[in-house]
Amino acid sequence: MSFPRNHEDTTMMPFIYNGLPSRVIFGQGTLSRLADEVRELGCHRALVLATPEQAGQAREVLAQLGELGAGLFAEARMHTPVEVTDAAMRHLEELEADCTVAIGGGSTIGLGKAIALRTGLPQVAIPTTYAGSEMTPILGETRDGLKTTQRTLEVLPEVVIYDVDLTLGLPVGMSGTSGINAIAHAVEALYARDRNPVVSLMAEEGIAALARSLPLIAKEPTNQEARSDALYGAWLCGACLGSVGMSLHHKLCHTLGGSFDLPHAETHTIVLPHAVAYNAGAAPEAMSRIARALGSDDAAGGLHDLARAVGAPLALADIGLQESDIDRATQIATSNPYWNPREIEADGIHRLLSDAYAGRRPTSREVTDA
Repeated sequence: MSFPRNHEDTTMMPFIYNGLPSRVIFGQGTLSRLADEVRELGCHRALVLATPEQAGQAREVLAQLGELGAGLFAEARMHTPVEVTDAAMRHLEELEADCTVAIGGGSTIGLGKAIALRTGLPQVAIPTTYAGSEMTPILGETRDGLKTTQRTLEVLPEVVIYDVDLTLGLPVGMSGTSGINAIAHAVEALYARDRNPVVSLMAEEGIAALARSLPLIAKEPTNQEARSDALYGAWLCGACLGSVGMSLHHKLCHTLGGSFDLPHAETHTIVLPHAVAYNAGAAPEAMSRIARALGSDDAAGGLHDLARAVGAPLALADIGLQESDIDRATQIATSNPYWNPREIEADGIHRLLSDAYAGRRPTSREVTDA
């Protein structure tokens, strides 16, 4: 594997690498360590967080905590609306909780982060999908139809418990889309402005682990080896997002999710191949590494093919975007863009969104300037 080098490819480029201060516990049956981990944090009254759909699982976690469990708040929602956080804060104060335990995907873990930002309380994250939010110091919140993000170590969970057993019942559809959502983190890490060789190695390995495991999960949902491989890949990809910056892909998904209420993982899955195609000419080394990790000869096309292989939606039209929304989405996404290896051009972004809306198969090799 090659390290980032200058254009002459003769000397190592300078870089900065910051390791994130989180404790990761990975394996099968690791949920049994939860109470001990809460005690290690010096906490005694844990508020368990979940979405309404995972309330049953959250009640089991609360029961496992025993005397350490203060209560349950099972109203987490996509894109972390501030009104939901406000309700959770009131519940937390009533219970006098001194930490949170979030079990679920990005919606629940995002709520835990929002509470941590407001209170400074420690968090335990127990991911049951492959989204990777648990490994990042990034919080996205939605207020008045706009989603904004911030990066601060104040929202990084102190402890992350990965229990492969908790993913065995994850539906095939959510497995595929949350896994490709995780891949998006690693993809953008490979062409991030602050990329470094350590994170790039993790990114390529994470993409490869998910690319080989997700199609197998689609065929054999209870395959424990594939589930373990996918969760491992998700951890790596999440750590990549936690270590370096985001670019065009994440800006587009934050726009589409926060302003048009599109489902998070499905939006990432659909947009990613098109964002990669847009950036292909400006990040050739990243494209080569992405394609290699996918086992494909083309990064953008390979990502589209992976989504098809796991039965994921391929068009924004299929998950609720209206064609008339494309103009407004373009305006929002280009008004305050994240850094990106290729200049953000309104015409090019409009074309990208139009292609994603229609579900066209992109290719990295045929991209031309907008």
